[in-house]
Order: sequence, then structure tokens, then C-alpha cells
Amino acid sequence: MTVLTPRIQFFDGIPEALSDVSLRRNRQSGLRTVLMTFTELRSIERFNSFRNRFSRGLKLIDTEGEISVEPSSVKFFFSGPEGDEFERMECRFEIDRDDHWERFMRFMNRYAEANGMEYGESSSVQP
Repeated sequence: MTVLTPRIQFFDGIPEALSDVSLRRNRQSGLRTVLMTFTELRSIERFNSFRNRFSRGLKLIDTEGEISVEPSSVKFFFSGPEGDEFERMECRFEIDRDDHWERFMRFMNRYAEANGMEYGESSSVQP
């Protein structure tokens, strides 16, 4: 059996490096929101997007298979003196079913382990 390294893609064949992820749950509705932040986009930096097929969303790929996600929002942030230097991209999507959440968390655990990421609670800011 071949071990498949978990990966995230916007364009087929170009894996992206996740910089940060925030997981939230609405207490009233139970809806879970995922915010993935990318401070580097290989597909943009290598100008490969015109040669590769856009996946029409986000693909999370691991040993269990592929999760296709349609983001509810994607925001690009630019900085620098001319305002044209890529700073980061934020990709937000919601997960409403428990079985989808469990599958997503299995993917994230594999991705984190393969990429040296750790889970940490956010600290609340005290005045």
C-alpha cells in the first residue's frame, strides 16, 4: 500500500502549503466554519495556473481519498509600497454535517502531522 502525503490544492497538480487554520462553531446553529490561511500560493508564484485545470474549489487529498470543498469566501490580501505584493489568502467554508466534520478533522490531523503543525487554543485578549 502506498502512503499518500496529505495535500491541499486549488489547481490540479499544485499542492499548497497551509499557513494557519481556524475552526469555529456557531453555538446557536451548530454550523462549523473553517478559515484556512495561505501566506504563499505556489499556483500564483509559479505562474502555473494557465497550464493546470482549476479545481473549482479546494481539494483536500489524503489516504482516505479526496474532499472537494466549495469555499463560501476567498479573500486575497496584498501589501508593499505599491500594494501589489501578495501577503496572504484566506479561504472560508462551512461544514454542517457531523460525518463531514469528522472526515475533515481526520484529514487535518494527517495534514498537521505530515507538515509539522500543532493544534493550539487561541488566547482571548484581556484588557
